Amino acid sequence: MSGTVCYGWWIAIISLCVGYALLAHYTNAVPGNETLGTLVAIAPILLAFVAMAWHAQHRTAMLSAIAVALVAAAIAWHSLESHFTWIYWIEHAGTQLIFCLIFGRSLAPRREPLCSLIARLVHGSLSPAILSYTRQITVAWMIFFGLMSATSTVLFFAAPLTTWSAFVNFFTGPLICLVFVVEYVIRRMMLPDVEHVHIMVAIRAVRKMYG
Repeated sequence: MSGTVCYGWWIAIISLCVGYALLAHYTNAVPGNETLGTLVAIAPILLAFVAMAWHAQHRTAMLSAIAVALVAAAIAWHSLESHFTWIYWIEHAGTQLIFCLIFGRSLAPRREPLCSLIARLVHGSLSPAILSYTRQITVAWMIFFGLMSATSTVLFFAAPLTTWSAFVNFFTGPLICLVFVVEYVIRRMMLPDVEHVHIMVAIRAVRKMYG
């Protein structure tokens, strides 16, 4: 029963993501949807900040700050509508850049590469071969997210808006999934004797670590 519920959640999440991508692309591709476009562009940012505030130690202060930001957004609504596509770009390119910096920061001296940390949470102690491999994969993810951010920026300023929107809304998710698949195939070839767990095992290990 729990497995059915889990699959149901994943189907709901995937459906929501696909629906959001279609709606976002529609607001970018069809003129005259500035209000809808602004609302759709702001929605993920608002939900992310509310979620972080709700789990923060100073919940009331953070929720109050969000309320103030919403008031400021309402005051500047006309300006936001005039530049709602910039919100989409900042959201996408900025998110990719943040992931790039997270992976890159973990490669600094006296830090543990992010993929090594995840592998250690799943497998415990790691052999030198696994440590070397997970460090290389961390570098690969850093480069991937950096290229995604750069590509988003170049397309936004140099290509038609519909081209940029198609890349952002319809190619970002599949490209990330493709990297996971390619990494899994390479891992099976380079580390054939290592137990290869399902990605959900790694996700649960990370969630457990951060409570």
